[in-house]
Amino acid sequence: MELLLKFIDIFLHLDIHLKELIETYGFLTHFILFAIIFCETGLVVTPFLPGDSLLFAAGAFAAIGGLRIELLFPLLAMAAFLGDNLNYWIGSHRGQGLYPELPLSSQGISGEDSALLCTARR
Repeated sequence: MELLLKFIDIFLHLDIHLKELIETYGFLTHFILFAIIFCETGLVVTPFLPGDSLLFAAGAFAAIGGLRIELLFPLLAMAAFLGDNLNYWIGSHRGQGLYPELPLSSQGISGEDSALLCTARR
């Protein structure tokens, strides 16, 4: 229970915790942020990570000189891009195992028909 409360505190006070992270790890904070954004966009089980709010907070710290924007922007853009591609790859290779009865468009079903089949099941 204590771990859950600590996790909620991090979400609610992200600016304070990011400041502590910058003070503790300095330059390595850029790579820690890379890992968080990559996991948030790329791993199917971690969409609860603070992606958007973390980007705003990191941008604010970059504006006041706490982080280097010339490194932060390309790193976080790459993290989001690579994470998105990983998530797509996981879905394309493991998605049919989760929904084996849904036909793919490569099997002769158009995208529109496939969408109708998906919404009709609900």
